Order: sequence, then structure tokens, then C-alpha cells
Amino acid sequence: MAATRLPYKMLGGVVPCPGGWLIVPARLAGVTVVAEEPMVVATLIDVLEFKPRFEAAAIFVPIGFSDDPAGPYRPCDEEARSFVGWPRELAVRPTPSRAALRAPTREAALELEPWLTRDDFRHFKWTREAEREFQPFHQRSFFAAHPDLTYSQLNNDRPLLTSPYHQDGVLERMQLLRDKMPGVEETITLTPPPGSAQVHLVQATGLLWTARRAAGRAMQRLPRDPEWDSTGMRMELVR
Repeated sequence: MAATRLPYKMLGGVVPCPGGWLIVPARLAGVTVVAEEPMVVATLIDVLEFKPRFEAAAIFVPIGFSDDPAGPYRPCDEEARSFVGWPRELAVRPTPSRAALRAPTREAALELEPWLTRDDFRHFKWTREAEREFQPFHQRSFFAAHPDLTYSQLNNDRPLLTSPYHQDGVLERMQLLRDKMPGVEETITLTPPPGSAQVHLVQATGLLWTARRAAGRAMQRLPRDPEWDSTGMRMELVR
């Protein structure tokens, strides 16, 4: 029996959080985006197997890795830092190589990539999941994105000077969403699901804008002609 075709497309904004992964699902019908109840799932596999299937999901995690150390930033990371500008470029984190992610100890990873910080190691859990679970076919519907790329684009490609961790930054981002996707910004005001915080709602809700662009194949790839890693994954960010 043929699968029932839904009268809408499913979008997703996905970010790592202490409880695992925060998903803000949304329905796209025509040009209208209606956000659904945010949820936290334990693993990236839960994200990849989400039902109904995402037409497009923007996820805040690297996809595509260098096998060996090649410097802190991939070309897509460098372009993203340039786009978001000061001071938000600091939020575009370096991307470890596969060798560092698979190192048996923190000391071994640091020997390979001395630039790694304590904060970088805190993100290893999610980055290792991405390196392990993503396969090339996932890039048909899952797109590596960054909330700061999204919000700078919503701000007419002007850098934001505020932080999503501060109330003035939350309000600024809500207004940007209200101007482009009315109603979606209200998701940010909800009580965050256990295992997440308001900053994760700010990030994931913003990524719905990028997911909508990806669903319409209107997103911009960074770089325009991305490199491919040894497993056939595009090393890119989209906005």
C-alpha cells in the first residue's frame, strides 16, 4: 500500500542540549510555518528516525570531517565566521578531525590538535555522534547549519551584537523571527523541555528558517562548491 502523502512538509530545527538533542518540529503548508511542541530525544539516531520524516531539518552539528588534523577550522567554518562577524564569530566553533574524535584519551586528542579547549571537549559527545551516525544519504534532508548564520541572515546579513544567552539577545532574535515567520517566535517563550534551556529553544527555533529555505532548495551553501570527506559527506554549512 502506498504511503499516505501528508498535506504539509515536516521541518525541523535541531540542536544539542544536556539531555541529548532538542527538536523543534514544524509543519510547512504553502508559505506558512507552524511550530509544534519542542521535545528532547536522547540520541542522534532518535533524530534521524523522527516520524513523520523531515523534508528538511537544519541541525547544529558538523557533518563531514577531515580524517587527520588540518587546522581548527574547515573552509565552511571560516566562511561562516566571516558571515556572522564580530563578536558572534566566536560562536562558530572549530571542528575536530576524525583522528581527534576517535582518540582514546583527552591527552591523545590534545596531542593531535593542541587548539582543543575544555569547551570543545564538552561538545565531543554530540560531535562524535554526528561522525558515527551520519551517512551520505542523510544529507538529502539533514543540513548542517548554525544558529548565528540563520539570525545574521534574518538580520539582512548584518552581524548581531547581542548574545542568545542574554535577554536582550533573546528579544532581538524573537523580533527577527516575528518579521519573517510570524507565530514561530512564540516557541521561544515556552517552558523548555527537561534537559534543555531557553537558549536551545532560541537556537532550534531559528533553524526552522534555514530548514524552510532548504525544503525549497533556496539555501546558500558555504562554501558554494563544498569539499567532500573520505566517506562521501559534504563538508558544508547552509544558511
